[in-house]
Amino acid sequence: MKRLLIVWHSRTGAARAMAEAAAEAAEAEPGVRVLTLPADEATAEDLLAADGYLFAAPENLAALSGAMKEFFDRAYYLVLERLNGRPYAMMIAAGSDGHGAVRQLARIATGWRLKPVAEPLVVCTRAQDADRILAPKVLSEDQLAPCRELGAALAAGLAMGVF
Repeated sequence: MKRLLIVWHSRTGAARAMAEAAAEAAEAEPGVRVLTLPADEATAEDLLAADGYLFAAPENLAALSGAMKEFFDRAYYLVLERLNGRPYAMMIAAGSDGHGAVRQLARIATGWRLKPVAEPLVVCTRAQDADRILAPKVLSEDQLAPCRELGAALAAGLAMGVF
C-alpha cells in the first residue's frame, strides 16, 4: 500500500479546508493510505515513511506561513538525500497572489530533490484588508474542487506507480 502524507498549516481555515478536501478525495483511492497532519505535528519520520507528499499552506507577507516554514526547517536536514525522486504537489491559500510562497516551497522541494507532479494550486481568497485577512475563511465548492482533483490525482498516480 502506498502512503500519501498531507502536511498543512492554516491560521484562518483556508489551507486546512484545502488539505481536508484533498485528503477526502485521496482516501477514496484504493491502495493508498493517507496521513494528514498539521505542520507542527509532522516529523521527519512521517516524511520518510511516505511515498508522496501534498503540502498546503497560506501565503503570509509573500512567503510561506511561519509554522509551515518551521516544519521544513525542523525536518530539512534529517531527511536530506533520503527523499530523492519522491513525488509532491502543493496548494497555497493566498489573499491575492501566492507566488512568493510557491517559489519558496518549490526551492525547499528542489533541495530535497522531490519530483513535482502537478502545477502549484493557488486559491485566492481576495482578502485585502486587515479585517478580511484575519477573518476565518470558508471556501466555496468552486475553490475546493481543484483541491479534491489534486488529491485524487496524486493518490491515483501513487496507486498506479506512475510516479
